Parts: sequence; C-alpha cells; structure tokens
Amino acid sequence: MKINIKQAIKHFYSSHSLLLVFEEAICNSLDASASKIDINIAIDELEKPDSITMTIKDNGEGFVKERFEKFCKLLEVEEDSHKGIGRLVFLHYFEKINILSKYGTKQRQFDFSIDFDEDNINSDEVETGIEQQETVLTFHDYYPKKLAKYDYIFPVYLRKYILEQFYPRLYLLKKEQKDIEITFKLNVKTVKKNQVIGARETKITVADIPELEVAKIDSGFLPLFNETEVRFSITQKEILTDTFLITALCIDDRTFNLDDIISTENLPLGYELIFLFYSSELKGKTDPSRQTLIVDDSLLKTIKKVFRQKITEILIDKLPQIVEKNNKTKELFTERYPHLLGYFNQDEIGIISKSKSLEEAQNKFLKDQKELLEATTLSDEKYEKALEVSARTLTEYILYREKIIGKISEFTHENSEADIHNLILPKRTILKDNNDLTSIYNNNLWLLDDKYMTYTKALSERTMKEIINELSDSATEENSKKPDIAIIFSGNPDTENSKSDVVIVELKKRGIKLAKTEEVISQLKERATKLMKYYPNKIQRIWFYGIVEFNDDFKLSLKNSQYTPLFSKDILYYKEEPIYLSVDDDKPYIIGTYILSIDAFIEDAKARNATFLKILKEGFSKANNTDNE
Repeated sequence: MKINIKQAIKHFYSSHSLLLVFEEAICNSLDASASKIDINIAIDELEKPDSITMTIKDNGEGFVKERFEKFCKLLEVEEDSHKGIGRLVFLHYFEKINILSKYGTKQRQFDFSIDFDEDNINSDEVETGIEQQETVLTFHDYYPKKLAKYDYIFPVYLRKYILEQFYPRLYLLKKEQKDIEITFKLNVKTVKKNQVIGARETKITVADIPELEVAKIDSGFLPLFNETEVRFSITQKEILTDTFLITALCIDDRTFNLDDIISTENLPLGYELIFLFYSSELKGKTDPSRQTLIVDDSLLKTIKKVFRQKITEILIDKLPQIVEKNNKTKELFTERYPHLLGYFNQDEIGIISKSKSLEEAQNKFLKDQKELLEATTLSDEKYEKALEVSARTLTEYILYREKIIGKISEFTHENSEADIHNLILPKRTILKDNNDLTSIYNNNLWLLDDKYMTYTKALSERTMKEIINELSDSATEENSKKPDIAIIFSGNPDTENSKSDVVIVELKKRGIKLAKTEEVISQLKERATKLMKYYPNKIQRIWFYGIVEFNDDFKLSLKNSQYTPLFSKDILYYKEEPIYLSVDDDKPYIIGTYILSIDAFIEDAKARNATFLKILKEGFSKANNTDNE
C-alpha cells in the first residue's frame, strides 16, 4: 500500500471511537453480500482493555483477487457511496488484524498492520479442495490504555448503534426479501462485584426492521432538492421502556444522525420512532471518514428546519397525545418565562428539548437588547421596541426576585441570623452609588420595600461610627455597636447641605427566647439616639425596622408597650415614641418603629412582587396573542 498509513489515519480520523471498527467491518461484510455476520468480543476484565480480542466473521464473497486488489488501493473507489479508507480505522485501535478469507475451494490469508505493503506480503491464493465461503477478521493487540466507554463492547449497545447506522441499507435488504443476521457476543472472563453488563448476546435480523411509510416534502419549498421525502416508522412496544428514536439523513445507504432535530423528553414512552430524510442532493455529501457532513451551513439549517417541520406534522397525525403534552410545555414556558413570550418558536415547542427552546428564545431576546443598546438614535419603531424590551428585562428581574423569596421562605429554626442577613445584604458589605443597574443583583434590600433599592450607600453590619461618618465628616464618636443593616438614600451625604433618609434594620432568627427577641426594641432605640443627633441638619427622615419571629408572649409585650397592629400579610406592629438626645432636652424627637414578623417580611415582599409580575405577564400575554392572530 503506497501510502503512509500513520499519517493517513491522523488525517482522515481526527475524531473517532471504537464503534467505527464495528461499523466499517459490518459495512464491508454487507458490501460483500454477506447474509450472516458474527461479532465476538472477548476481554479478561473490563479494566484491562489490552486483553481485548475480537473476531468478525461473515459469509460474504471473500477476498477474491478483485476485492483484494481494491483493499490494497487506498482511496481508489468506483462509486460515490464508498470512500475507500474505512479499514484505516481498524489501525486506530489494533496493532494487527489477521484476515482469513475462504471462497470456493480457495483461501487467502494475510495480516493488515501499519506496515502493510501489498508488494511484499505473502497473500497468494491457496487451493484447499474444500468448498467454503467465510471471511474472518481477528483483531489483536488493542492500542489505547482504556476503553472510552464500556458500552462500546456491550452487545445491546452495539445492536442499537448498528441499527441506527444501517437502517436504510437493512431496510433495502428487507424490501428485496434478502435475509440478514448480525450477532453480537461478549465474553468477560472476570466480572467484578457491582459491574452490570446486561445481555451477553443479541442479534439483528430483517424482522427487526419495520416497514417505513413515506411522507413527501413539497419540492417547491426546497427548489434545490428533487425527490425529497421522509421515510418513517412509529411502533408502539409492549413494554413501556425508554423511547427509541432515530432522526437521520440518509447518505449513500448509510445514516448521518442528527441528534438535535427532536427531543424524546416530550414523546410518550414505549415507542420506536424512525425518521429518515432522503434527498438526491445529499449523495456523496460526507467526508472520506463518513464522520463529517459536507453541506453548506445555510443549506443544513434549511434541511433541519424542513425535516423538523415534517416530523412535527407526522407526530401530530400519528400521536395526537403529543399535542396535549406540548400544550403543557407551552403553559410551563408562559408561567416560568413570561418575559420571553413571543420569542419562543411555537411550532418547535415540545419537538426540540425544553432547554434548546429556552436557549433559542433567550438568544433572540439578547439580540434585541444588544441592537437597542448599540443604537445611537431611536426611531419611533425602535422607541416602542425599547419600551417592550425594558419591560421584559424588568420582568426577568422580578422572576429572579421570586427565587430569592422562595429561598428565604425555606428558612427554619435551623438557619442562623446570618443566613437571613446575608440574603438581604451580605455581612460586612458596603455598597455605594448604585447607578450601575447590575448592582441590584448584589443585594435584596427590596425585600424591605422597593423604595430602598435606590440607595446612595448601604452598609451591612458596620459600626455606628462608620455609619455616622458616612453622614457627617465631623463625627468623631467611638462606637463599636453594629446595626445589622443601614441604608442611606435620597440625598448624597457627600454633598454639602444635602439631607439624607436613613433606614436601620435589626434582625433576629427564628426560635429564640423572648428576652432575646425583645432586644430588637432596645437596639433600635439605641441606634435612634445616636442618629437623631444629626437630625435635621444631615438627616431628614429615619425608618427603623425590627424583624423577628412572633409568639403570643412577644405580641403581649408589644401590646403592653403601646405598639399598634397594622395591616400585613402576617404580623406587623408600629409605634411612634419620643426620644430625648440628652438629659437636658425639654422637647423630644418623635421616631417611628416597625416590628414585623419574619413571615410578614416574606409574605409582604411576595405580595408586592406577585402583583408586579401579574401586571407584566398580562401585558406580554395580550401582546403575544395579538401577534398570533
């Protein structure tokens, strides 16, 4: 063989697997008109791939002179359907393949290896005097140090793979009323505990190949194609196991699988579904290794689109129950991803995977966002589009908030105060000047109230001195006490004569004793005394919040302290009380304090968020329904 085989292997098989050895050997057997193919695999242990030996035996025509000469001439073929390099894949995995071929009363035996040279090899025919027809390929000395997947030598897996690869050819043999039997056997000498191999023997016969119906594709839609059609079979099995699905292009009597045409996740269990796309335009459209499709990207995209549309029509006609499942998927998308309504391809929902439908819709949405953000001016049309996209972006953020509320709703007595604290605003954090919209994802201050999202500065577990220093450069008072959360907003404290609004929050975890819960009131009073010194020169309003778990004892304590219950989804109390800043003051300042339950904190945030989301969802649903009319 006048060619550098090592270089040829690298050139033609940059991507490969052991499965190709079986595929190419079976293809050669079928080319030799074999009706019986036996594949025997032996291995000492699954973890010892170097012990693999294989024999592939068939009753085909054998290596007569003409076929042997073709074998020796790499890449010299007479038909487009053959590439002339399949045997090279053998040498990817095995150092030597011994070939013994018997035909008529003669036989030929030789070794195929990296050093194969037809001019210097003893491969002459030998007369045996015995009428036989059998070719045996024996594979020796497995190269790789491990098996990429044990599945690659398991009979059940091999059967499925070969069926997928050869459905068109096996179907033709069935139509021609020719017999075919392909047997797979595996012998593992030592099986370790907990290793599951499954059936050690299985086979393929023409009885396994179903009749295929034909669905023509309108050639007017694809003027490049002639005689384009989908051949298919939908068979319900007696046992409701996983759905078996093949979606493939038929090229030169072999299949080129397209795994991204439809998904099995919405298909009913217990079905075998085969969809084969035929077109004269695809003849010879694979590279010599048959691993890469040689089709223009735009044409392949069109093929996939048309193939998927035709499969959708077939499924709706043959499996009407799939319509109900698809409608449920559409409802799921409407509920979970309302901001993407109108971006989903309605015809493909339930046909391609949910994740792919979502990915495609998100990409379309991101494309619109990018186009608008890069625009230097907005036309009337783009202005309307900008309003819509901004509403969708807001909806996406509201959905994110739903997840946060769900997370904090799961907190129990086992969760610490720090867990709640960190979810609202991570401890020891200082956030400044939230002009960058992405900063809204760095905290969840909106859980208190949406107005607190527009802070100038937000401080988590920082000392009173640090907080006061943020409000007044003249503050020198030492104070190591740390409010859980402090928010400064409205005015910028760094600007002269500017007045700020301040929020102080104290948190207590669930399940603590009454005395510890009541600490929240004294802590808030202490913070008020410190901060009111800067009122009204630097501070114009202050809100104080205590978030705790309520019980009857704590309710009684608040009632005795003259707190007033307010409307809430759970429990909320409010009180205005006088604060004297020094013993010499004649007139107190009045501050208001809110004490609310952790459940009120959660449920009130949930209610605000749900109302906002409902309004936005209704808007998108109406717009989407209008677009579909």
